[in-house]
Amino acid sequence: MDRLSSSTIIPEAFQGAKDDLTMQLALVWNQIKAPLIVPLLRLAVFLCLIMSVMMFIERVYMGVVITLVKMFGRKPEKRYKWEPMKDDIELGNSSYPMVLVQVPMYNEREVYQLSIGAACGLSWPSDRIIVQVLDDSTDPTIKELVQLECQRWASKGVNIKYEVRDNRNGYKAGALKEGMKRSYVKQCDCVAIFDADFQPEPDFLWRTVPFLLHNPELALIQARWKFVNADECLMTRMQEMSLDYHFTVEQEVGSSTYAFFGFNGTAGVWRISALNEAGGWKDRTTVEDMDLAVRASLKGWKFLYLSDLKVKNELPSTFKAYRYQQHRWSCGPANLFRKMVVEIINNKKVSLWKKIHVIYSFFFVRKVVAHINTFVFYCIVLPATVLVPEVVVPKWGAVYIPSVITILNAVGTPRSLHLLVFWILFENVMSLHRTKATIIGLLEASRVNEWVVTEKLGDAFKAKAGGKAPKKPRFKIGDRIHLLELGVAFYLFFCGCYDVIFGKNHFFIFLFIQSLAFFIMAFGYVGTIVPNS
Repeated sequence: MDRLSSSTIIPEAFQGAKDDLTMQLALVWNQIKAPLIVPLLRLAVFLCLIMSVMMFIERVYMGVVITLVKMFGRKPEKRYKWEPMKDDIELGNSSYPMVLVQVPMYNEREVYQLSIGAACGLSWPSDRIIVQVLDDSTDPTIKELVQLECQRWASKGVNIKYEVRDNRNGYKAGALKEGMKRSYVKQCDCVAIFDADFQPEPDFLWRTVPFLLHNPELALIQARWKFVNADECLMTRMQEMSLDYHFTVEQEVGSSTYAFFGFNGTAGVWRISALNEAGGWKDRTTVEDMDLAVRASLKGWKFLYLSDLKVKNELPSTFKAYRYQQHRWSCGPANLFRKMVVEIINNKKVSLWKKIHVIYSFFFVRKVVAHINTFVFYCIVLPATVLVPEVVVPKWGAVYIPSVITILNAVGTPRSLHLLVFWILFENVMSLHRTKATIIGLLEASRVNEWVVTEKLGDAFKAKAGGKAPKKPRFKIGDRIHLLELGVAFYLFFCGCYDVIFGKNHFFIFLFIQSLAFFIMAFGYVGTIVPNS
């Protein structure tokens, strides 16, 4: 009997201690909420609303500009002089500019043949083109395969150079810089650059080089990317939506209004004299392409974007590869902004209007505000208002502005309108990594210069070519559980449960769905879902 009574006392005591702890926590929360939490949350809401308005104005402005460009048909051929290249009987092929084609690669087992073949297949007088394969491969087997492929094309009469170096300093920028030091490059007028997964059409040079030849103020001709594996899974469809907006709107607006945009690092042709005048390739950030573009623009050079010229390439089809790519694309611009903002302000060669565009629109709104606001507002601040009902978010900031921004983003990919909800969730999850990378870049903290080469699988290319691509496992749950997504998922789930229990702001559906998206990303399921077109 004593044993029975003692066994019932222990759970009762435990329950009493638990209730006491809950009461203490509730008391502490009530004491700090009014003087500390509420003012801080209201300040966060105010700042997020300001950033939302900045993003809204930027998107609407670009929407208006791109509409006017399309309405008035401001095609590149009308804005700049363009004439097809013609043979000169007296000068012969020497009338054609000497073109260098650079193909940087690193352990590209799946795509090296495709990229080298596409570069060697470019239509141009054979004695006026040099294909330069910059191989930084560390795998001896892959290095040998690449060298053999170069020798095979050389035996066909292609002027191809296989270049290696004894280190990987500077990564891609270091390889391109080293390639430009070769003696045969001095005779070249232009350099076309293609990453290892890019396949230009044979007429690429015929459509780009004449712009540089007839317009001495132009330094860069940028082509659009065409994604051959966009339908591979839901994740690649989401990437297509984001990148199509970038190419359909952002690049076109920059080219049409300011003759400036960020070089995409590939599928472009540079005037070598402009490249050298800007200081050449630098490896001080992980966005060496954007770095070069900004420096060239500050020297007074202009850029031209050709939306009708598309170059096939491959999107990252694994979540791990995409995360590393987004870290580089978010950290690099923020770090470059930190390094160059003073130089841009002090520059005397460009107009004040162009300085404002580069500093405010190009860098601050698109590369800093967009990432931070998306994560902080929709993944932290809005859910927090469920726990603190004293803080009210106006409907125009929580619903109307995000809806307009989302609709404007869908302009670039109308075929994916039915996937807008998935795109919103996907972008919210990725904003976590982009925000972290942006802060690392602004503070120049650890991992600021981390460079992980994006994995290329080549599956879509090989499927189109009729070959069989080796099957590779896309995701292994045990490889790595992404703890950041997991932590945010639990936070959103807790806020949703709190809202269901107490019925505060009726955000529970939004919070539950968003928490589910974070859980899916945390366990790496996103790449296994194939959407219906």
